[in-house]
Amino acid sequence: MANPLKRWGGIGVVAVGGWLGTDLLLHLGHGISHGLLDLGLTGAGLLWLQGRLGRSKPGLAPTGVHGWLARCDRLLEQFDQLDDGAPAEPELAQQQRRVQLQQLRASLADRNLQLAVAGTMLPAVSCQPQLIEALRNAQGLCLRWGQPLPRGSADWLWPLGLANSDLVLYCLHLPLSAADLRWLEALPQGQPSWVLARLPELGDVPAALIAEVQQQLPQLPPQNLLAWNGEATDLIRALAPLGDRLRQQGGELQRSAQLRRVQDLHQQWLLQLEQRRRQQWRQLQQKTQWIVAAGVLAAPGAGLDLLVLTIANGLMLQQMARLWDCPWSLEQLRAAASELAQAALGLGVIEWSNQALATLLRLHGAGWLVGGAVQALSAAYLTRVVGHAMADMLALSAGLSEPNLAAIKAQAPALVQQAAEAEKLDWSAFVEQARSWIKQQSAGNAGAGLISAAEA
Repeated sequence: MANPLKRWGGIGVVAVGGWLGTDLLLHLGHGISHGLLDLGLTGAGLLWLQGRLGRSKPGLAPTGVHGWLARCDRLLEQFDQLDDGAPAEPELAQQQRRVQLQQLRASLADRNLQLAVAGTMLPAVSCQPQLIEALRNAQGLCLRWGQPLPRGSADWLWPLGLANSDLVLYCLHLPLSAADLRWLEALPQGQPSWVLARLPELGDVPAALIAEVQQQLPQLPPQNLLAWNGEATDLIRALAPLGDRLRQQGGELQRSAQLRRVQDLHQQWLLQLEQRRRQQWRQLQQKTQWIVAAGVLAAPGAGLDLLVLTIANGLMLQQMARLWDCPWSLEQLRAAASELAQAALGLGVIEWSNQALATLLRLHGAGWLVGGAVQALSAAYLTRVVGHAMADMLALSAGLSEPNLAAIKAQAPALVQQAAEAEKLDWSAFVEQARSWIKQQSAGNAGAGLISAAEA
């Protein structure tokens, strides 16, 4: 049975944050315990987020190197906007990003193919002329021939200069060593690579060793494994297949590598930006959940089957819109928030938190809660879960000028489930915060009899 919405005022907790208007709290009638709740949210207070699902929406994704460079420029602007008026990271970090992008643009102007010669054992430097001759192509060739890779590493992370090459030629001595295997497995995803396998000095050509390497490196196309007897005079023959590939597809390899480098830089910055956003979002989450709890506790006639949803005002939404650079209107934000809230209620977030809070708080002697106190804490916990889900939605989306509500509705259960699991891991911290909030409420409302403290 659907339940009508009732608007009420005078929540008595405006002073907590100064963000809530007296008409921003709604409560719903019976049906929570039966899971039959008609949300009809008119705001997104305990959600206060913006989401932009639908990354695959036609026309949004940049095509080509220049499109991704433009997105990197936009990320630099968003770092500046995010730090405006907030605890900022050192200016050096932002300056380093600008230098990174400048260096990347300069490298993209180089028309030579960047070939990294790598391995734990490199050929003699005297072999370089033969290698250059074998790999001569229309684009030109720039060799990155540095020090051998270490035989042991804590993280097996490729040096940036090698990882950013257009092509990697990995040199190894058969049989394949454990260190060489680890380095080959750690190649950056999408990095084109060929293997130059040096055969043992004694005996016939060990076809079995070549077959063994192919089995150990299933991700390596068979034609990208080249056998070499170790003599400089044999190098041109051994590298002939790679030379043919560069002469036929050198330009395509270079363009693909350039696009990968720009995309990798964009992804790196996007993760950094998301970390900064989450730091500020966590502070807003902490404030909002206890504003929600106080508003629910002050709601007249609150009972165990009555949920009071606190709706944050435009200031909260504006703060979140700024964090995620979201152009949505307030109404659009509310509509997206409603979908996630309904999914959270459908998954039983409130039922679970009601039971867990009542049990844990009694066991730990934090106080005997009467009236809507347990429900108030459950509403605070719902704020955490739905807010977390909306933050995740933002992290997965970018660039939409308006919400795709159909996509949000389809993905809402999975997003809420992930958020609920993540917040459960932080359950003990939430309970400690709840105890502190209960003590504050008890001290402020002892005369009204809202909470009767019974310290353990």
